[in-house]
Amino acid sequence: MKKTKRPSLLKYTESYLMLGFWFVFFVFFTLIPIGISVVISFTDYNMLQTPHFVGFNNYIRLLLDDEIFVKSLANTLLFAVITGPVGYLISFIIAWFINETGRGIRPFLTVLFYSPSIAGSIYVVWTYIFSDDSYGLLNSTLLNMGILKKPIQWLTDTNYNFYVVIVVILWMSMGTSFLAFIAGLQSLNKSLFESAAIDGIRNRWQELWYITLPQMVPQLLIGAVLTISTSFAVGAVPAALTGNPSTDYSTHTLILHIEDYGNTRLEMGYASSAAVILFIIMVATWFVINKGVRSLGKD
Repeated sequence: MKKTKRPSLLKYTESYLMLGFWFVFFVFFTLIPIGISVVISFTDYNMLQTPHFVGFNNYIRLLLDDEIFVKSLANTLLFAVITGPVGYLISFIIAWFINETGRGIRPFLTVLFYSPSIAGSIYVVWTYIFSDDSYGLLNSTLLNMGILKKPIQWLTDTNYNFYVVIVVILWMSMGTSFLAFIAGLQSLNKSLFESAAIDGIRNRWQELWYITLPQMVPQLLIGAVLTISTSFAVGAVPAALTGNPSTDYSTHTLILHIEDYGNTRLEMGYASSAAVILFIIMVATWFVINKGVRSLGKD
């Protein structure tokens, strides 16, 4: 007598239960808030009165009448284009080199490079380095060397503060994606490297492209998601270093614009419309990067 097979849904009951808790949190704390934000973006809502439907007025106002939004959008895209790919690449390269070191020093190096992303006092250090007066570390050093005749306003001068923010963001880019790369590199199938050597792979760069990267597609995708969310959600760094708002809104970003209208002015409908635009940009970028990363595993 043949044994009856368990239905596919019952076969993986334990897996569904384990995923169920995450799914519940994802629905209630991600999907539903996104849906509510989309709905509110079509209203005039100040949190004190009943929302009033205004159609696309908020979006028209954002794109055609709000010069600060346009500037914050341009700044956000510049930050993302520069710090996203560069930070992603730096994280992977450093993780790769750390993986090549001995087991004894590997944990120390991992903590060393990861610590800037979680250090709460990092802004104090960078503020001291780029202090606008002659006592700042960079200004005092350049003045003593005779390179400068007077201090540079690193954090308030629009010719410099944008680049200072980029430097600090890149310094703090060794976050969770960096740890994902470390984990992925340590779980590679070593037998594939031996087979590749027999088939003609002769140097480490060929190993990296043909053996390492295809095995790390899941970690590369995780790193891409985290990098996208981090690079487009820039706000804390420029606010802490250059002020909010910064000089001529030179480092103003979409996150700061959303916080301004949502938390300060309580124009929730208007803030939600800006948030929806940011969300659409992030999702579109993710689809492009996802397609590019997955192609590595097909080569």
